[in-house]
Amino acid sequence: MPHELPVIIQGGMGVAVSGWRLAKAVSTEGQLGVVSGTALDAVMARRLQLGDPDGHLRRALAAFPIAGVADRILDRYFVPGGKTDARFKTKPMPKLSLSRNLQELLVAANFVEVYLAKEDHGNPVGINYLEKVQIPNLPSIYGAMLAGVDYVLIGAGIPRAIPGILDRLADGSAVELKIDTKGASEDQVNRFDPTEFCGGTPPPVTRPAFLAIVSSHILATMFAKKVEARVDGFVVEAPTAGGHNAPPRGRGELTEDGEPLYGERDVPDLEVIRALGLPFWLAGSNAEPDRVLAALEVGAAGVQVGTAFAFCEESGFEPDIKHRVLQMSREGVAKVFTDPVASPTGFPFKVVQMADNAADEDLYQARPRHCDLGYLRSAYEREDGSTGWRCASEPVQDFVDKGGAIEDTVGRKCLCNALMVNIGLGQTQREGYVEPALVTSGDDVADVARFLPEGADSYRAVDVLDYLLPSRRG
Repeated sequence: MPHELPVIIQGGMGVAVSGWRLAKAVSTEGQLGVVSGTALDAVMARRLQLGDPDGHLRRALAAFPIAGVADRILDRYFVPGGKTDARFKTKPMPKLSLSRNLQELLVAANFVEVYLAKEDHGNPVGINYLEKVQIPNLPSIYGAMLAGVDYVLIGAGIPRAIPGILDRLADGSAVELKIDTKGASEDQVNRFDPTEFCGGTPPPVTRPAFLAIVSSHILATMFAKKVEARVDGFVVEAPTAGGHNAPPRGRGELTEDGEPLYGERDVPDLEVIRALGLPFWLAGSNAEPDRVLAALEVGAAGVQVGTAFAFCEESGFEPDIKHRVLQMSREGVAKVFTDPVASPTGFPFKVVQMADNAADEDLYQARPRHCDLGYLRSAYEREDGSTGWRCASEPVQDFVDKGGAIEDTVGRKCLCNALMVNIGLGQTQREGYVEPALVTSGDDVADVARFLPEGADSYRAVDVLDYLLPSRRG
């Protein structure tokens, strides 16, 4: 485990909400800043098309250690002064065998995000991925390792192969990841070879610590005892945490409001987790000094905090979104709905209830269905044995024609496009339709305005840390 264990892990939130600026702000203060590794290829491609006005992306790309990659990416996507047309140029969709162009974009984008988060300080930085978004993970992890990432955190599934993959990438060896494929007659795998990618002996990289994001002691025990490679610790996530949640362990019952019903079976046994002898952090509504102390008292190394950081000045949310949410919190009307069907992954997904965005069902139903980013597509085996891709949020007839059940499309939302809107990178579709936002957050959003200093309309990451760790204030 690198360095001293942090008490506070800043959550890896959404698409670029926990970007390099936020992670750097937290890590500089001696806690663990974490960047989100989800969809960084699209994020970088679109920011380059906006002209990279501050030059940060180009500065980081200039440090990329594999010759030619940065130049090719800049040739494809960089627009001096920023694009003048409404639409963003698209990038390749993820699929089983990644093109060289997409591999380069994934490796370089993850390198850039970690490089910028680690720039000008010597403290650890982490990166967060989703197990459900499998296809980009191998080149993405390698790019983060090229930049010296210290921690890799993965949830939204059971990433049991990742610790061994980290070992092999650190050795410069080729790796492969089994891809969940509906109806497959044989295993389908995604492969990545550092030597092939680098055109020779790859640069030396160090294995980062691996933290599995789990929701139960059963899963933690499996990681600790049945995974051959080293697992370095756990983030134990409660259902109140933001973004995707683990489904309830019961029979899929809903509350009167239509949210998933969690019960005693969903409460992890912390005694069992502590007995595993690995450090763990508690996640979900822990952004209070007494909750931090309580976590330490039960044997945790600390807590993971997301929502409190999500609406600070350094987060990647659009300023207008932060302003609106903080005002709603001040007025006591900020509320999250845990939507059991919004995400095409099948995982419950927390949505802030706001007007004029995709949380408004009538507005969302007026949206023409598109699937042009494809991160949450699922693989399936076609009748001819080849691998196809479908998403329950794509056009309904397309999904059904690919063997999907029409009932699986009901209530599904295009998270890929909506989350890009949240950070100012939303697409204007060919027919002129502008994609709507969809803000995700933990339950703690109801009182997030408590972090505002007296008389202020915004707050910084350091304000959150000072609130959570009173000893920092002297």
